[in-house]
Amino acid sequence: MNKLIKIKEVTSKYDITARTLRYYEDMGLISSFRDNENDYRMYDEKAISRIEQILILRKLNISIKDIGRIFAAPDSSAVLEVLDKKVQNIDDEIALLHELKDVVLDFIREIEQINFADNSDIKQLYNKAKDIETQLVSVDYIGKPSGSTVERIIEVTEKLDNKVPDVMVVRVPKIRVASTGVMSWYELMENGGSKQLWDNKHLYKEFVFGCADFLIRTESGFEWIQALKDDVDVTQMDLAPLEIYDFEGGLYAMAVSINGDMDSIDKVEEKVCRWIETTNFEYDGNRGVMGHMAYNDNEITKGLGYAQLQRFVPIKLKEDV
Repeated sequence: MNKLIKIKEVTSKYDITARTLRYYEDMGLISSFRDNENDYRMYDEKAISRIEQILILRKLNISIKDIGRIFAAPDSSAVLEVLDKKVQNIDDEIALLHELKDVVLDFIREIEQINFADNSDIKQLYNKAKDIETQLVSVDYIGKPSGSTVERIIEVTEKLDNKVPDVMVVRVPKIRVASTGVMSWYELMENGGSKQLWDNKHLYKEFVFGCADFLIRTESGFEWIQALKDDVDVTQMDLAPLEIYDFEGGLYAMAVSINGDMDSIDKVEEKVCRWIETTNFEYDGNRGVMGHMAYNDNEITKGLGYAQLQRFVPIKLKEDV
């Protein structure tokens, strides 16, 4: 076997976190070996080469999903396809930014000509804003009429936005939960574990920001939990194969993804981790990252217009603070 490098050396050399490396492993992009003596993760030359490739592709804003496609391909066709698509996306974004710039300049000229003390001028400005909205709704990325909507503008500006999202430090309480147990994603989705959990939803209660359930990602797999109502006597019920235990909770850094797709979720989680690095907290690898999805398919959430995912990254105070 070729030389193995400890995870600490890899994080130092490439300026990435251990959590990020574990995430790459979870996604099947790299693999590691274990030091039997200290249980350290260690990487061989093949894994190091993969890490370097991943970091280059992430610098180009290539999604984890597309990186997986590239690595699974037998030749360079996938990476060329992904990069060609990225170039087209950049051209589309540039064209749209030019379109937005023209609209904003036009709006500035209108504002310069009005008197804010005059109600009629304010009405004129409002009408102009409505005209601009109408134009944006009917303009495609390259300025041609289409069925495009303002949502496409939002989509592009989100892609261009590199700011760290608003992050809240949240204390999740200790609570008794029903759990699917830790299993692979396939087992969780296909083998009935989650179905059994949801068949008993009348036993659950909300306990954090209106959430009753959380999907937890650990090093060993995935676990779905639901908070049990206080008056539920599980000793009188047969909830097998569900597991019942006291969830410890703790401190989490929480941010929201306004889109449920994996690429958006990955970006939010990465930004939260960057935020953690600027604080007196650090990532707590002894607990899993949690997520809760609020969909727009009921009376409470249908006004959102999108799927909203809350991402909870476990944290603890730095030992040297």
